[in-house]
Amino acid sequence: MATLTEEMTTTEEKSSFRTYLPRIIIALVVLVGGYFGYQAYQHSQQYETTDNAQIDGNSAPVLARVAGYVTSVNVSDYTTVKQGQLLVTIDSQEYDVAMAQAEADYQQSMADLANARADLQTAQANVRNVAQNVRLAQSNAQVQDARLDKSKQDLQRDQNLYKAQSLTKKQLEDAQNNAEVQNRQYDASKEQIGLAKTAQGVAQAGIAKAQATIQKIQAVLKVKQAAIDNARLRLGYARVTAPIAGKIGRKNVVTGQYVQPGQNMFTIVADSTFWVIANFKETQLEKMKLGQEVDVKLDAYPNLDIKGRVSSLSDATGAKFALLPADNASGNFVKITQRVPVKIEILNPEKYKEQLRAGLSVEAEVRVQE
Repeated sequence: MATLTEEMTTTEEKSSFRTYLPRIIIALVVLVGGYFGYQAYQHSQQYETTDNAQIDGNSAPVLARVAGYVTSVNVSDYTTVKQGQLLVTIDSQEYDVAMAQAEADYQQSMADLANARADLQTAQANVRNVAQNVRLAQSNAQVQDARLDKSKQDLQRDQNLYKAQSLTKKQLEDAQNNAEVQNRQYDASKEQIGLAKTAQGVAQAGIAKAQATIQKIQAVLKVKQAAIDNARLRLGYARVTAPIAGKIGRKNVVTGQYVQPGQNMFTIVADSTFWVIANFKETQLEKMKLGQEVDVKLDAYPNLDIKGRVSSLSDATGAKFALLPADNASGNFVKITQRVPVKIEILNPEKYKEQLRAGLSVEAEVRVQE
């Protein structure tokens, strides 16, 4: 009888335990959920989080600046290059010829300039000679003027003597002839002055012409020097060097390929500086400020503990930078929560140089409350 009673008691206890077990489990779940919910609430009050973020960095496209056939490619895919390192060589024969032609044209103009300067010196010498001739003609004219005055005085005196019958008619005629000769010589001297001055004007015009020619050639020389500089630049562009240090991406050029100016041959990504661009919802920006600490988690390396800080916030939403930005004045406006790019500076990036890659997805948590 006692054994039966004990069995009945045990059965009742098991039944009671089975009745309360679900309640206990539910209570435990509620407690655990409440704990983690509270922790999540506390975390959400202190952090703003987004997984719409990625690593970004400086990159520079390597472009062909002249057309031609590629004669050599000195790098492989995804290799590290230094700034100024020779990457690609383009056939430069055409540009060598253009350079030689430009230099020959410049030397020809230099020869023309030397000839023009020699002509200027000759014209200046002519001006000096003509000026001397003008002075000589003026001196001769003064002498002839004095002789003419004397001949006139002599004629007047001989006429008076002839009237007084103190002079023969032949002597009077000689005086008249002498006065006439002196007068004609004086006129000839004045003509010589005019001719000398005319020659002086012609010589001065020769100087002006030579100076104008020199100025013209000097202007031509500037143009041809510019042509030489342009030819030298184009010749230099046949050797394509790295604009920055970093790692190249996939090559888009091979030896023997014909490239056009502006054609992208590959891109170099700088491996020294990286940052994070995180696109936060506009409702997450209320407490966000510059300088706040950021925890960065890489999807590729989840165990890395990367620290950063807010460096800057964009003055426009990401949609404003789209090719076709939304226009809310169209009448079919649907309100969509916008995202604002936030730049996050990575602290001590040199520690993660081997892991950081531009374009990697990350999760960023900004600590908005201490």
